[in-house]
Amino acid sequence: MLSVFRALHAAYGPQHWWPAETPFEVMLGAILTQNTAWTNVERAIARLAGQVPLEPTAILGLAADALAEAIRPAGYFNVKAARLRAFCRDYLADGGYEGLVGLDTHDLRQRLLAIHGIGPESADDMLLYAFDRPVFVVDAYTRRVFTRLGLLAGDEGYERIRHGFEAALGPDVPLYNEYHALIVRHGKDWCRTRPRCDGCCLRERCPSAALPEGVCSGVSR
Repeated sequence: MLSVFRALHAAYGPQHWWPAETPFEVMLGAILTQNTAWTNVERAIARLAGQVPLEPTAILGLAADALAEAIRPAGYFNVKAARLRAFCRDYLADGGYEGLVGLDTHDLRQRLLAIHGIGPESADDMLLYAFDRPVFVVDAYTRRVFTRLGLLAGDEGYERIRHGFEAALGPDVPLYNEYHALIVRHGKDWCRTRPRCDGCCLRERCPSAALPEGVCSGVSR
C-alpha cells in the first residue's frame, strides 16, 4: 500500500485536500459531493455562500426551495437540500462542532451515520477532513484503482476495504488525507472508466495495463 502512495505522491505532489475554510464547510461539501464532480460542488457552495453565511442556522433559515435552487449545480438538488437540512438540524442539536468533537471516533462515526442521507463515505470524509480522525475514506476511485492493481478483488464491502487500508497503513491522519486525495486525482486523470495506461505512474506495477482496453475497462466494478 505504501509503495503505491509513494508512486502517486512522486507523480502528483501534495494535493492540499480538502478545500474548505471551516470544518462545517467540509461537512457541507461531503454531502454535496455525493454522485457528482467536485467542480459542481464548488459552484454550489459559491452560490449558497452568496445567499447566506455557511453556518447551520443560516442554512436552516433558507426556505427549502431556495436552498435547493442555490445548490442546483451539485445535482439531485432537492434530495441534497433535504439532507443538508437534516444534517444542520442534528448538528445543532448535538451542540455543533464543539459538541461532536469530544466523542471518540467510533461513537462520532455512529452519530454521523445516524443522520438522514449520511452514508459511510460521507461520514468518513467528515471524520478525516473535518475532525482529523484516522479513518480511511473509500470511494469509487479507490475500488477501481486497487482492483486494477490486483490488490482488491473488486467485490469487497466498504468496511472490509476501509479496515484493510487502516490495518496496512496504521493510524495516520496526514497520510490518509494525502493518500485519498492522490487516489482521487489518479482516478480522475488516468485510471478512468476507460483507463489511460500510457504514461500512468502505476503502469509498471499494474497487471491490468497489459490487458486489452475493453477488458481493462471492465475491471472497474
